[in-house]
Amino acid sequence: MKILIVILLVGALGAGGWFYTQRQRAGAVPQVSTKVDTAVIETRNIKFAINAAGDITPAEQVSVRPEVNGKIEVLPVDVGDRVKSGQLLFKLDDRELQTQRQQEDKNVERSRLQLGQAERDYKRAQLLFEGKLISQELFEDSRTKFDLAKNELALREKSLELIVERLRKTEVMAPFDSTILTRPISVGQAVSGSGGFNAGTEVLTIANLNDLIVNAHINQADVTRLHVDQQVEVSVEAVSGLKVVGKVERIAPQSTLKNNIRGFAARILLKDVDSQIRPGMSANISIPVASADNVVSTPLAAVFTETNPATREIERHIWVRKDETWERRPIKIGVSDYFFAEVTSGLQAGEVVSLEDRAKEMGMGSATNSVKVATKATAAQR
Repeated sequence: MKILIVILLVGALGAGGWFYTQRQRAGAVPQVSTKVDTAVIETRNIKFAINAAGDITPAEQVSVRPEVNGKIEVLPVDVGDRVKSGQLLFKLDDRELQTQRQQEDKNVERSRLQLGQAERDYKRAQLLFEGKLISQELFEDSRTKFDLAKNELALREKSLELIVERLRKTEVMAPFDSTILTRPISVGQAVSGSGGFNAGTEVLTIANLNDLIVNAHINQADVTRLHVDQQVEVSVEAVSGLKVVGKVERIAPQSTLKNNIRGFAARILLKDVDSQIRPGMSANISIPVASADNVVSTPLAAVFTETNPATREIERHIWVRKDETWERRPIKIGVSDYFFAEVTSGLQAGEVVSLEDRAKEMGMGSATNSVKVATKATAAQR
């Protein structure tokens, strides 16, 4: 009796397990492959451009330093102020120079009086000498004193001019319409002039923010595609979505090494500068190389390449769906970017192409991977 009960229990467990398994299989979700291995040929616009990074700086930036030594007496401007050409930037204390000028004015006046007296003595001596009333020695002495008086006056006038010039240099005016960028000096601080042994003390830094440039470093592989007066597109990282037009002004004739990249310095002038753009911001430059509008294009992943053993030339082909099979078709490509290539012959819009090499499936030798094709196609465009 016990054996019968055990047999029935085992049978019930087995049946329950079978029904549970069947139910799980019925409710399971089938695994569907999401891999895309075909594409439809379409017409599109293809634009290929190379990119470079740079920094925005003013086209004109000046470090304002006094030409003479002194102490800042007036400093009416501060960081961010906009000044007009000829407007006062700062003034040095000129009291000592004013005293020197007054003294030199008196010296000049005294020299003029002495010259007048020497001239009268000389003319009188000349008349007496012609009348043979004085000796030639006395006549020569009077002429020498007259000449010395003239030289003395000339020296005093020159000294006065130098003092006046130094007084003029105590007032520093804006050389052009500009904005104050920095002001490291305050009123009352002593500064040295640039006319001495050093470069002088920097009082202000000014720049014309209406004319901004981008100093870029162009890779040596791309610099041959850049030329003076070429228009480029500049996007500013700090201002999302802002793009402005720039014009290439200069390209350095010699390469330099920057961040371990050999390249050439390029100066790009920004046109119609937006008020949001400021010096020191980073910029990305897009240099157009080639473009094609509304052309038949294929994904680069669908393009395969191989070398013709007879001619050693690179040939490209693509696999096109024909009914239930695939047709290997040679193509020629034109402009390409990093994703698509223009097909100049061999394809039409609406055809379906394979993104995988069908050579083994069709009993042929395989070709080069499409990633390499993209690189070669891009290189061919360049």
